[in-house]
Amino acid sequence: MTKNRWLRCLSSLVLLCTLTAAGGADLGLAKDKKNNHAVQTGIERLLENPQILKGKKVGLITNPTGVTVDLTHDVDALLEKNINLVAVYGPEHGIRGTEQAGSAPGTYEDPKTGLPFYNLYGKTPQEIAPIFSDVDVILFDIQDVGSRFYTYISTMAYAMKAAALQDKPFIVLDRPNPIGGVKVEGPVLDPDYQSFVGIYPIPVRHGMTVGELAVLFNEQFLEKELGKKANLEIVQMKGWKRDMQYDETGLPWVLPSPNMPTPETALVYPGNCLFEGTNLSEGRGTTRPFELIGAPYIKGWEIADRMNRLDLPGVSFREAYFNPTFSKHAGINVGGLQLYVTDRDGYDPIRTALTIMVELKKQYPNDFAWRSDNWIDKLMGTDKIRKAIDKGASVDEIIADWQGGLKAFQQLRKSYLLYR
Repeated sequence: MTKNRWLRCLSSLVLLCTLTAAGGADLGLAKDKKNNHAVQTGIERLLENPQILKGKKVGLITNPTGVTVDLTHDVDALLEKNINLVAVYGPEHGIRGTEQAGSAPGTYEDPKTGLPFYNLYGKTPQEIAPIFSDVDVILFDIQDVGSRFYTYISTMAYAMKAAALQDKPFIVLDRPNPIGGVKVEGPVLDPDYQSFVGIYPIPVRHGMTVGELAVLFNEQFLEKELGKKANLEIVQMKGWKRDMQYDETGLPWVLPSPNMPTPETALVYPGNCLFEGTNLSEGRGTTRPFELIGAPYIKGWEIADRMNRLDLPGVSFREAYFNPTFSKHAGINVGGLQLYVTDRDGYDPIRTALTIMVELKKQYPNDFAWRSDNWIDKLMGTDKIRKAIDKGASVDEIIADWQGGLKAFQQLRKSYLLYR
């Protein structure tokens, strides 16, 4: 081989390697390894076989996250398949996702499709049941974020009860748990603290999909409460694995609610949502909700330095200052922290949040306070954590106290896992 020919071959090899590193789009080469494991959601699988809905009047519980992989909304996708969709129902924040926490629009006619849009948020199962009277089957397709106090799973449970009262089939179109289906963390809810942010005794981070939760709720609770179970069916995903984070699914992220802009928000949410129960801002009214934590009395450099010295696994802290546009401390400059998750596998959101609370209680004993309505107890599902922090307990002592209940739940959940 001549020297020039050898150099041309070498140049071609370099070009081939460069294109491969860039994705190989022009050469038809294999895509990134993660994309080979793209997940097919329940709605995608249903649309492959829509005949199961043939001849039925269909009701759909959804919000902006109810989309196909090409971002077609469920409403449009079902209508394109000539499914007789007659009603659409929404959870907190509304079907279009326009409302802030604790709000939902009322019933109205959708200007695009002419379909009636009903609000389910704030209604009991007995109040929801009549709203289902004109449909033959109810579909549920909403992206959850993996935390007990995110209210979409409560809406699902209430809707399942309402469907059971009306003897209507209830079909859950399953979606990934965006923070994975392996880790189970936090205290199991004490039934004495049952509320819409915690209706059943599961831990803060449950590690289950909505489909798995639906089966657990149906088998463990609905029959005891109603004397009957829902006629439940799960359209399972294809390709989802329990250790997947959301960016490994190949699915587009649509905001589940106005303050859940990214999958990274969902990752910190099981811990940092707990600051709703304090006088600190949890970052609502900023572009980084639940990643920013602060209050007017906090010196950011003090708490950031202290937290970084503790060397918690999988997370680092930056002193941060922000001015929320709404919610707590709106229009006021506050100091605090921004969290940076450096290792998703090592990071424990609940331990991290508790550690921040304990340290703030030490540094600002006269300023740090709980919300007057003890909202922290509803979020935690118990009053033990609040009382333990007030008594000066360590984070290790607090976490050790809930391990018995957590282990019992881990054993219980094994029977309801649809993806092994």
